[in-house]
Amino acid sequence: MDTMTLWHISGWGFAALAFAALLVGFSKTAVSGANTVSLAIFAAVLPARASTGVLLPVLIAGDVLAVLTYRRHAHWPTLWRLFPAVAAGVVAGTLFLMWAGDGLVRVSIGVILLVMAAVTVWRRRTAEQAAQPDAVTTRAGRLKARSYGVLGGFTTMVANAGGPVMSMYLLSAGFRKLGFLGTSAFFFLIVNVSKVPFSAGLGLIDGRSLLLDAALAVFVVPGALFGKWAVHRINQRLFEQLVIAATVVGGLQLLLR
Repeated sequence: MDTMTLWHISGWGFAALAFAALLVGFSKTAVSGANTVSLAIFAAVLPARASTGVLLPVLIAGDVLAVLTYRRHAHWPTLWRLFPAVAAGVVAGTLFLMWAGDGLVRVSIGVILLVMAAVTVWRRRTAEQAAQPDAVTTRAGRLKARSYGVLGGFTTMVANAGGPVMSMYLLSAGFRKLGFLGTSAFFFLIVNVSKVPFSAGLGLIDGRSLLLDAALAVFVVPGALFGKWAVHRINQRLFEQLVIAATVVGGLQLLLR
């Protein structure tokens, strides 16, 4: 029995999932946050809760390609500050998934994404653009890192939607394009791999989901290669505008779906 039969997926449904996987690769190496569109496609083709388990290994495949591409540009002080708060967010997200319905999850994530986008736009219009990443050793820097870290861990656990939250944090911290991509690549590889035991424990990852992942992972590669080609042709201002736009679109999709 083939993968499509196991999941009762039509040809058009599989084509939509393949496109979403390609978009995952592109988002990981070019416009982070764009994979919120992939999240919506997976949830439309597959059962909502099951879709998060299927999408997770596809995201990890994209993370591996992103790390290989931008491994020299990560800002590790920022990562070490974020991880404890993210861990707390992942635990909170796991508990939330144990009782929350799909509707409540979608509305919560959608509101968070739109608020983060609005806050980032406001901050960027009222403050000077930093030349270097925000100082995370200050009290304000630590508070911001912890706040975004908890939100990022929570949203990535309940809906694989942590990308836009962390995108807003990295933009607000003044990261330039390559530093942004390198830091987010390592961040999401580590976080997504750490989510696997939680997702498996919730029954979101099993043999059927991994079989479908194997069929979809091949589409991540061309998306990542196209993203690597495109990112060097996008200027910094356009890059930031695309990240914010992808966040807003993702938030609206979750609220209106």
